[in-house]
Amino acid sequence: MQPGASATLAFALAVVLALVLTPQAARVAMRTGFLDHPLGYKQHGRATPYLGGCAVMLAVLVPALLWGGLTGRFLALGLGAGALWVVGTLDDRLNLSPWLRMGVEAVAAVGLWSADLGWGVFSADLLNLALTIVWVIGVVNAFNLMDNLDGATGTVAAATAVGIATFALMNGDSELAAIAGALSGACVGFLYYNLARPARIFLGDGGSMPIGFIAAAAAIAATAGADLGASALPCAAMIVGLVILDTTRVVISRRRRGVTLLTGGRAHLTHRLLALTGTPQTIAAMLGVLQLALCAVAATAADNGRHAVLWSATCTLVIGIAVIAVLEIRFGVPRHAAVPAGSRE
Repeated sequence: MQPGASATLAFALAVVLALVLTPQAARVAMRTGFLDHPLGYKQHGRATPYLGGCAVMLAVLVPALLWGGLTGRFLALGLGAGALWVVGTLDDRLNLSPWLRMGVEAVAAVGLWSADLGWGVFSADLLNLALTIVWVIGVVNAFNLMDNLDGATGTVAAATAVGIATFALMNGDSELAAIAGALSGACVGFLYYNLARPARIFLGDGGSMPIGFIAAAAAIAATAGADLGASALPCAAMIVGLVILDTTRVVISRRRRGVTLLTGGRAHLTHRLLALTGTPQTIAAMLGVLQLALCAVAATAADNGRHAVLWSATCTLVIGIAVIAVLEIRFGVPRHAAVPAGSRE
């Protein structure tokens, strides 16, 4: 099947599945008391069902299995996403240790590398393995941190998946195109309920962690097929650029306040935009447009060769540094604004 057809069919089926399964997941969460209660920095008005991640992952995996070959070339991607789905869902319920979560993420990254789905930009295998582990842990937790406002992670993930699908189409990779199409469609279908006012269901770690893993692994595969050499790394960074920007901003803010990186708070890019624009729907649209623009830059640069990628990545990095600096100067958070340690993103 042609890459465009597989991506389109996977997207359409995933949208339908997410629209059907998400209300069912919300009902199960309500019956079992699997709810996110307002606490500390969390400012939603009422207890809201979790298990949105279950609906999204089912909506991703079914079309990906049908058109994306998760039982073959991308088996390690499917297994890793499934493992993080389970761990993330348990974390939503039991509040697992962050070290346990990162340990599972590292094992999933090793699985990717063992299946030749990890990074290969260095001549030494050990360096490539280390980069794959750092990349997967970083991107997974960046998507997890982005899940701090209705629609944020779902919108950014949907846009990121469109970018990955674009690379897959450029490279003639129908399996990767189907996986990316399924991820984008599942997130779009989920957003119908997550962006309702008030939100009917939350994604939770059971959704943000496997979504981040799929994005991390698929970005590697997308840029590897573009024959960019070491330039593949900055190209992939642009494909997931917004979550990297948000996480970098949060890390700097918390370091300046003298609090641990595991401390929750409202220093995210989304919270700053919320203060300016007022509605999660507007912010979701802005995030989607920005991430699509980053993916377009990455795809255009990749089509023009390694030097174009390096120039584009450098310009993007400079802009990102400027944005972080402006946010720190304009919206610096005082020390007393931190929430209790142990609160979760």
